[in-house]
Amino acid sequence: MELSATFLNRIIQGCNIKDFNPMQQATLAANQPNANMVLLAPTGSGKTIAFLLPLLQHIQLSQPGTQALIVVPSRELALQIEQVFKKMSTGLKITCCYGGHLRETEENNLIEAPTVIVGTPGRICDHLRRGNIHPQTITMLVLDEFDKMTELGFQEELAFIIQSIPALQQRLLTSATDAQDLPDFIGLTNPIVLNYLTDAPKEMLAIQQIISTDRDKADILFRLICKLGNRSTVVFCNHRESVERTSTLLTEKGIVNVFYHGAMEQQQRDNALCKFKNGTSNVLVTTDLAARGLDIPNIRYIIHYHLPHTEDIFTHRNGRTARMDASGTAILIIGPEEEVPAYVPSDIATIELPETATLPDKPSWSTLFIAAGKKDKVNKIDIVGFLTQQGNLKKEDVGLIEVKDYTAFVAIRKIHMTGLLQSIKNAKIKNKKVKIDIAR
Repeated sequence: MELSATFLNRIIQGCNIKDFNPMQQATLAANQPNANMVLLAPTGSGKTIAFLLPLLQHIQLSQPGTQALIVVPSRELALQIEQVFKKMSTGLKITCCYGGHLRETEENNLIEAPTVIVGTPGRICDHLRRGNIHPQTITMLVLDEFDKMTELGFQEELAFIIQSIPALQQRLLTSATDAQDLPDFIGLTNPIVLNYLTDAPKEMLAIQQIISTDRDKADILFRLICKLGNRSTVVFCNHRESVERTSTLLTEKGIVNVFYHGAMEQQQRDNALCKFKNGTSNVLVTTDLAARGLDIPNIRYIIHYHLPHTEDIFTHRNGRTARMDASGTAILIIGPEEEVPAYVPSDIATIELPETATLPDKPSWSTLFIAAGKKDKVNKIDIVGFLTQQGNLKKEDVGLIEVKDYTAFVAIRKIHMTGLLQSIKNAKIKNKKVKIDIAR
């Protein structure tokens, strides 16, 4: 597919960027027909656009069927890539496949073969075995965050996927770590390697520590969040149980927060992330599931409530902040029997907490849940029109809107929520009555 200057400008405008960054320009310039490529790049560097550009170059508009398959380690990353691809306004169909929701929905989307499929390893394997994906026409494979997929033990699924694609011509692998030895089943021969990793810490990232004299760090975490104020903050714990316990303790102390981990149902995960993105909650308590694949802008603080097990995990956690040109701070809470890991700079500053903790201001936004989405032919324009006409809201009282397949989440200024629910009690969206309530 020829990427003309006009087409590239349309991608730039659709993705709301000023221009392609040097890495994205490099993948465009380095890409050659049917040549394998390895892109080594840190999180938050714009690698999604960087690998989608060679993918678009590879696609033949005259060829029917699915031509490109993108395999990723998490459903959130799959959805993010789908969203970026749609912003590019290519006119090509993309379908997202992942666990945690109805397989039948994806089967319907796959009846008319999309040009591009993005999905998680397990769900892609399932569709291949059921014959829902026709691999005969697939000629390009992207393995995004390959290091994370091997870390999670997806080697067997990846080998099956690659073996199922008989006409594979081009492979593009991305990784946030410099993997020295790649498995033979990938078939990467003489790849073009673009390495944008660096051992130097991000200039925009500050690293600090705080000392806890108590093994239970909960009180220190509470006081630290009070000191940081109502800035967007991610708190990393090492276990799911710790995430929920920490979230509950913060709630009991008056800190508005949401939690997120891999054992939650998809709608619960969507709910939590939407609330964090739209400002209903400024604090997200999570496992390392959130260390990759989440594109949430303007995260100001990363708190390592539990110390990361490895340097890679430390790097990926910190990659949630100081993205692109923004600044950010990573803070380690060091317990009485813990030491600062060797990979952390030795000259980091120590934070002193004030004697008195003052609760930060409560968020000014709340989240409205609507039980209708894309599959119900409901879009953002429909929702804004409904809320302004039926709900008597002004447009500035409506914040971030996220429309999923069968649900939607809308940020509403909290002071208007009670009146809004009364106004729309018996109202319909697109002539259909649907459940609408505060997102729980």
